[in-house]
Amino acid sequence: MPNQQPVITAADGRRKFACSPAAVLAFIVDAEERLLLLAHPHRKGEWEVINGALNANETILEGVLREVREEAGPAVQARPLGTVHAYTFRYDDNVQYMLTTCYLLIYEGGEILPGDDMQGSQYRWWRLDEIADPQVRLIVPRDQKWLLGRAVELYRLWKDQAVDLQPERDPAARTKYTL
Repeated sequence: MPNQQPVITAADGRRKFACSPAAVLAFIVDAEERLLLLAHPHRKGEWEVINGALNANETILEGVLREVREEAGPAVQARPLGTVHAYTFRYDDNVQYMLTTCYLLIYEGGEILPGDDMQGSQYRWWRLDEIADPQVRLIVPRDQKWLLGRAVELYRLWKDQAVDLQPERDPAARTKYTL
């Protein structure tokens, strides 16, 4: 099948950019270095981190925080720390290049109440040694349990840092990347 990836051309007509659909994964770690995983009600026994597609006109961080509210509940308070990993994968024949950004957040409280497309899901806080068990089926990220270990390692490094990860956007501001 030929590449179905759309392309957008810059206003000057010279530069072409790939327009790839994007997904976000939210790795939420608590003070005990456990990770929050949910089990979709239609996929019993299979666990996943909070995840979803990035909406148009949404930054990566905005998408991560929206997915946390939608899937873990509006009362959950989680402080963003930064990107754990980014990769591409083949979603289907029409979406051959899905960009995925894995984001790390610290759980700071609030009731977990799965909603949106995860309504009725079980949730659980997992230690890395429990996730490593071959009997634990992780569907998102599929076959990449190592990412959860990286998330915990980065949590240890970043948990005490206060960083403004996403300053307010000034639509009038110009950078070297602005046309």
